[in-house]
Amino acid sequence: MRELSCDVLVAGGGIAGIAAALAAARSGADVILAEKQCMLGGLATSGLVTIYLPLCDGEGTQLSHGIAEELLRLSIRHGAQDRNPEPWLRGTDREARKKVRYEAQFNPAYFMLESEALLLRAGVRILYDTRLCGVDVRGQRIRAAEAEDEEGRVRIRCRAAVDASGSAVLYRLCGEETRQNPAGNPVAGWYYASEREGLKLKMLGFADGAFGGMNADARFGGARAEEVNQFLYMSHERTLQDLKKREAEDESFIEPALLASMPQLRMICRIKGHKDMRYRDEGVSVPHSIGMVGDWRRRGPKFEVPYEALYGRIENLYAAGRIVSCDDCEMWDVMRVIPCCAVTGEAAGIAAALTGSSRPSAEAVQNALRRAGQKLHFWELDDAYCDIPFEWSPIKVSERA
Repeated sequence: MRELSCDVLVAGGGIAGIAAALAAARSGADVILAEKQCMLGGLATSGLVTIYLPLCDGEGTQLSHGIAEELLRLSIRHGAQDRNPEPWLRGTDREARKKVRYEAQFNPAYFMLESEALLLRAGVRILYDTRLCGVDVRGQRIRAAEAEDEEGRVRIRCRAAVDASGSAVLYRLCGEETRQNPAGNPVAGWYYASEREGLKLKMLGFADGAFGGMNADARFGGARAEEVNQFLYMSHERTLQDLKKREAEDESFIEPALLASMPQLRMICRIKGHKDMRYRDEGVSVPHSIGMVGDWRRRGPKFEVPYEALYGRIENLYAAGRIVSCDDCEMWDVMRVIPCCAVTGEAAGIAAALTGSSRPSAEAVQNALRRAGQKLHFWELDDAYCDIPFEWSPIKVSERA
């Protein structure tokens, strides 16, 4: 068996994995990112969910900063396809920002190519077409992961790891407690079509909420191979039906241009961490916050993300993206989208880079995040939400715990 080694192994190259790998590399770690697809971006690119949802609260105040904002701006570096957040990009006043949320629709090919270039410049080693299939766990630490690629099995030794897989694959391989979506995922089949006005994103089916799926009675968890296959069969069938309908009824329709190359399963597995995120904690400051996120579905709600939601029993393994610890599907639906994935990914990557013989303290991770430009608490915002923050004192820490 071939062997590779690194300081930080990142499982998954979606938005959470990109953010985690970038943050870890910028913190001085030697990083390997293993991705089973042949492009970065996950659902945002391969899955054609090409809407970078809001970094703001919908009331004119930006919540998510750092790499979350860097990636949004990267996604529209060559122009926004829709939802252009011009007032935010120009730095206009709050009243102007209230009218337009800080979100954008982007071109998936440009975003994938720019993301790859960004990680390679940072020194990240990207292993494409690589599926993780085993772990070496000793005591409470992951020592290595096993993967399969074109050459066969490869063992990747690491000092710390970030699970940004979207399905908690490393946590499940380690025997950590995970929770599946009890309601399952409704079928979706987003695709691009060529029309006389150009390429248009067709959002066929969606996640739960006001939109519903293509078939509300057909739901799939996504953690079993057979479920994934059945989801894809139904998604492709419904997509073909929709294409035939548009061809017959829509004079502007020309032909399909691009189909998703991965199943559009939004919520598969999440970890049981040391602290759950809860929707009822909306507006509540938490001492060990690693960043802030809003609710993409409605204006107003805002959340601080606790560091303890990013880890479980294994002391050198961190969760990022849509697998972080949440108490129910309401909060999970908030945390599964692009900005939240970037916020948790950045924090997990920094925590993994700082991991030595023990897990780094929350204060060490918070200090590193602040140095990187992230804002952690409501009162740090330009338009502060609370008058009296709880007390905290920055402490000096060694580079690694």
